[in-house]
Amino acid sequence: MGMGKVAAGSQNVPVMVVEPYVYQAATSLVGKYAVIETTRGSISGEVIDAKPDHIALKQRDSIFFVRLCEIVWIMPDIQ
Repeated sequence: MGMGKVAAGSQNVPVMVVEPYVYQAATSLVGKYAVIETTRGSISGEVIDAKPDHIALKQRDSIFFVRLCEIVWIMPDIQ
């Protein structure tokens, strides 16, 4: 499992990446469109941010935060 640091106020707090391969895939898709299958269904849009525990996905005027542990698969979407 990967380790990272997240700034919390004036302190750096260590963060454990639970899904390192999903996180790596998500970071490679920042700024691109993707389809994400979750345990609750699929969602598509532009990946605007990737953090060690979630992805921020913009779909039209809404932003969705999807936890990495809920992702079944990710597929780049050709727009």
